[in-house]
Parts: sequence; structure tokens; C-alpha cells
Amino acid sequence: MMTAALKTAAPKVSLLKPVLFHRAEAALEILLSFAYPADTTLSRYFRSNPGMGHTERGIVAEASFSVLRHLRTLRARAELEGGRATPRRLLLAALSCEGRNLRELEPLLKKDEAIWLASVKRFDDAALSPAARRNLPDWLSERLDAEYGEAADALIRALNQSAPLDMRVNLLKTTREDALAAFAADGILARPGEHAPFALRLTGKPDVSRHPLFLQGQVEVQDEGSQLLGLLLAPRRGEAVADFCAGAGGKTLLLGMLMRNTGRLYAFDVSEKRLEKLKPRLARSGLSNVHPVRIDSESDARLKRLRGKMDRVLVDAPCSGLGTLRRNPDLKWRQTPESVTELAARQRGILAAAARLVRPGGTLLYATCSLLREENEAVTESFLGESADFSLLETRRSLPHTHGTDGFYAALMRRA
Repeated sequence: MMTAALKTAAPKVSLLKPVLFHRAEAALEILLSFAYPADTTLSRYFRSNPGMGHTERGIVAEASFSVLRHLRTLRARAELEGGRATPRRLLLAALSCEGRNLRELEPLLKKDEAIWLASVKRFDDAALSPAARRNLPDWLSERLDAEYGEAADALIRALNQSAPLDMRVNLLKTTREDALAAFAADGILARPGEHAPFALRLTGKPDVSRHPLFLQGQVEVQDEGSQLLGLLLAPRRGEAVADFCAGAGGKTLLLGMLMRNTGRLYAFDVSEKRLEKLKPRLARSGLSNVHPVRIDSESDARLKRLRGKMDRVLVDAPCSGLGTLRRNPDLKWRQTPESVTELAARQRGILAAAARLVRPGGTLLYATCSLLREENEAVTESFLGESADFSLLETRRSLPHTHGTDGFYAALMRRA
């Protein structure tokens, strides 16, 4: 018996073409080492296979990610009849669970694999442990049960689905209505987001990287949950604002738009490589109020001159990323309880350093894309317990099973 999650998340386009199946097998072989993030690994693989078009890359990526999402149940099937959970067997098991019959799979099969696949069809997930049925490591399954109670099952089902493609409209250059019309004119189906007034949700996974709206900076790819963080911080025209962990700058660009390209917006990050990725996005956006600054650490001397001068500071802290499992399914196999504890300690240090930039009366937004209290409420409570001049204004969560977004936590605080 196959879980409903696997039925809905299986690749929409099959791998029945042998050349595509073998490419997915090769990609999965590399991914299962978990040596690097899955998206980075796939990007390298596609660069080494330049003959693959957008559709082929999409099929291989979705098939590989589907295996990563459902690794424990697929592994149990792959190991039936004394077999090993090779990438080949995992992919064949996924195709079988998708509903493909033996006749359809015949061009891909080797000797005796038909007997094994027949046992795959008969396999019942009820024989597995609860964590295995959920396709989670034991520790994470237990943690989500403890923190989310009866809602844990719905949350986990949503996390095991493929994420939709969300975009943010750059209101400095166009309107949501005009962007929707332009996409529709080119046969790309989209609808307004449900929560952010500048969000779009596209149907399927069209290649928007070459679309005029994207090339001209009228739209950017960004999950709607991430967009909500900008609305919560609510920067105003002419203010001094800092994005303390800017990364490639998705939230930076959103903040600049909300500031209507006025004031001064700092994009701090310790990675020159991530800030380099911001440059072409910044050029497309039309923003001129953004100042990218690479810092050595949260105690960099260049931050000292800005102490107490920022109206608003966003701290989208490095985290486990477990709220983004729909698009980064490898994270549940790469994170551990120990890595989460290490991240929480780092988050406390980053938040304390960022808070020093906030002026009296200014606001501080701490956010993560984690689902765990250890990285969220516990960090906020620790900071507030040590910072008498800050008070909590509100906290928010967005979750895939209730909001249709990635999982985010946000705590908005004000300095007295």
C-alpha cells in the first residue's frame, strides 16, 4: 500500500524514457551522499550535462527530489527480495508507486526485476515504524509530535509535497494585475497570492528565468511566506534599515521596494559569494538605496559605527531550514539534534549583535525558516531575558498545511 503523500508528490512527468531514467539515476547517486545541499549538487550535475533542456532538467530534479522526500518508504521497498536500496531501485520503486504497471516499466527493467516490483506493489507501509511511514528521521518525527501535537500529521504530509512556484511583483515597476496579464498572454497560468498583496502563485514549474517580466526586474522568485516577513517589519520611506543576514538578497529587494527606493538599506552578509548573487538581482530591480556590505562576523568593526542608528533591522538567521522541506527535502536527512543545538547557539549570538544596531524606539525582527522551538521561541525568550530594553510586540508563524507557504517563524520586537 502506498501513502497518499507519495501519490500526490510523485513526478508528474514519468521517467519511462531510458536516457532520462539513467540521468536521474546518476544524479541521485550523487545526491544520496548528502555531501552538499541538493540544489547545489543538482546545479553542478546539470552544468556537467549541458545538453539537457529545461523540461528534461525538471523531470530529473522532480524525480530525484521525490525520492529524497520519501526515502524511508522507498528504501523499504527497494530492499525487498533481498535487494539493496540503489538509486536505480529507488527510482523504479517510485515509478511503481506512482501507478506505473509492469508493462510500462518493461523497457527499463533488467533480469528478475519484475519479480521484485511485484512485491513492491504488494508492500504495506503499515509494517513500518511511524517515523518511517512519515519519511522522517526518528528524532525529527518525535520532535514535531511533541511541538505540534495533533497538527503534526497534517504538517508532515504538507512538508512531503513539492512546493509551488511563488513570485513577488516589484511594485516599483509594475502592478500585480499587469504581471498576471503578461503571464497569461504567454500561456503561463498564475493567480494572486492569498496573503501578500504583491505575491503570485504560478501553475506548474514554468521556466521564468528568460521571461521578460523576470529579465526586466518586474518579478522575482520568492516564497509567499518569505514575503510576509517584509510586511511584518514594515519599513517606511526614508528610514535606515538593515538586513543583517542578507544572503542572496531576496528579502533585501522586498524591503527596498517597500521603502519605495528611498532611505538607506544595508545588506550585510559574511559570504562574498552570496552577496555576488545579489548584484544582478539588484540591477534588475531598479533599486538604488541598497548598500551590500560583506562583514567578517557579527562583531565586525564596520557594524560599530551604525550602533543605535537603524530604524528597523531584519535578522533572518541561519537555521536548520526544516520549514523548507518541500523544496529542500535533503535537509531532513542532513540535520541532526546536535546541528540544531549548534545553530541555536549561533542564532543567539547573531540576534544579540544585530540588536545593537537598533535605535531607541526602533524595531527588530527575528525570523527563521525552522519549525523547531529550539531555534525560534527559545532564542527569542533568551534574548528578551538578557535585553531589558527590548519588548515583544508579536510573533507569527506561517506553515505549509495551514498557509500553503514554507514554514517561517517571526518575532517582532521594539527597543524602548
